[in-house]
Amino acid sequence: MAATPESTPPLKPLHGTPLVLLTIAVAFSTFMEVLDMTIVNVAVPHIAGSLAVSPNEGTWTISSYSLASAIMQPLTGWIARRFGEVRTFVTSVLLFVLFSMFCGMATSMPMLVFGRLMQGAGSGPMVALSLTLLLSSYPKEKQGIALAMWAMTVVVAPIFGPILGGWITDNFSWPWIFYINLPVGILAAIVTWTLLHKRETRTVKAPIDVVGLVLLVVGVGCLQFMLDNGNDHDWFASPLILTLGLIALVCLTFLVVWEIHAKHPVIDLSLFKQRNFTVGVISLSLGMFAFFGINVVFPLWLQTTLGYTATWAGLAAAPVGVLAFLLSPIVGRNMHKVDLRLLVSWAFIVFALTSYWFSTFDSAASFATLVVPRFVMGLAIPCFFIPLNQIYLSGLPASEIASASGLSNFFRTLGSSVSTAVMVTLWQHRAISHHASLTEYVNSAQPGATQYLQQLSQLGLGASRRIAYIDQIVNREGYTLAVNDIFYACAILFVLLLPVLWFARPPFGSTGGGAMGH
Repeated sequence: MAATPESTPPLKPLHGTPLVLLTIAVAFSTFMEVLDMTIVNVAVPHIAGSLAVSPNEGTWTISSYSLASAIMQPLTGWIARRFGEVRTFVTSVLLFVLFSMFCGMATSMPMLVFGRLMQGAGSGPMVALSLTLLLSSYPKEKQGIALAMWAMTVVVAPIFGPILGGWITDNFSWPWIFYINLPVGILAAIVTWTLLHKRETRTVKAPIDVVGLVLLVVGVGCLQFMLDNGNDHDWFASPLILTLGLIALVCLTFLVVWEIHAKHPVIDLSLFKQRNFTVGVISLSLGMFAFFGINVVFPLWLQTTLGYTATWAGLAAAPVGVLAFLLSPIVGRNMHKVDLRLLVSWAFIVFALTSYWFSTFDSAASFATLVVPRFVMGLAIPCFFIPLNQIYLSGLPASEIASASGLSNFFRTLGSSVSTAVMVTLWQHRAISHHASLTEYVNSAQPGATQYLQQLSQLGLGASRRIAYIDQIVNREGYTLAVNDIFYACAILFVLLLPVLWFARPPFGSTGGGAMGH
């Protein structure tokens, strides 16, 4: 195909209809991949019920997917160099579609978890390469817009996930959350292949670094498993969790040492010598950690404590996408006019303020009051994702964009999955301690409590019913105060991230500028 030697001039960018079609195809495949991380969240109780396992085992469908996806992301660079970017991308999309179908047809939990693992492995290279393919097909002056389109799909998909998942599960059956990937994926693959198969990148036969690969798989696998099951097993009090933690620590430490000295590393850690890459990835991962934490705990609190349905919890979380969706193209188009560090600082300040705003709500907050800060939060999203992508890619040659994109996506995914485990655990622990301290106020010495108990007895509730009712209230308030703590902690984290960002050095010229222009 396109084994073009170095001497050939770079390919001309696409224009007009082909460019629009390609953008749609690539955006939809990214959308589908990111959507599948969150669409299952709402359906877990249904899936667990129909496959006769506990909801805790049901969450394996979420973690097996993000685990396989996380492992494949840093490998993207190697796979793309070996087989060509276009071929890798299209194969990745088709594998994703194939295993989506397999997931829908699963009749047992092990079968579904295997399907999700394979689906995640297929999807890994898709996200990193979608960005690379877009950037190489867009004319230089429009790359900001390409970046904005891409970031928009990555941002909007997790927000639509729960709504779509809730709606499909409530109105059809859970296998349909997998079947909807079929038409989208097949169309995306056909369009991308038709437009790009003549623009294949050079392939290089590089040997695979087996030691690095094994360390990566075992290390990340144990880490993910530990995070998912830590809470049920009381964390490090359990020998299983302790063992997993130690294996993960040893493997990942050795992985770093090994990859620095390896001749053909699986993960190109030399990228961290680039100051902007390091600063960008740290800000992205920690920012994602706090942002994702809010997005996980918020719908959980609505469903478990305030009695929302899956669909309504999704709707309460959704307004965050409105401004993000509208502002992304504007931010992308005008990004070169401002210092990107200012943009991201503004995003972190808005995140911090809205998180703090959330931490002031009580359990009586109405749907309308909860929606307002979610809506305002949307202001920050495009100013967070789009400039950070530009910052960590700045100054890198075009040949390294696939690796850099894969590595930063790996840290972003890891940030999100660590966040899920940490935030849910923290929330439950804080709820227990708040419950304990609130219970101290329920005694005969407290006039408020006595009066309330008298009112309940006038309603004809027996002693045990009264205590159960009060316990329910104390529980609800305990969980709500715990949610407030989480939001408050996230607000502090966003503020702490502000100075980190300013270690990045301009110029943050258009991505891959180094090699593309020559």
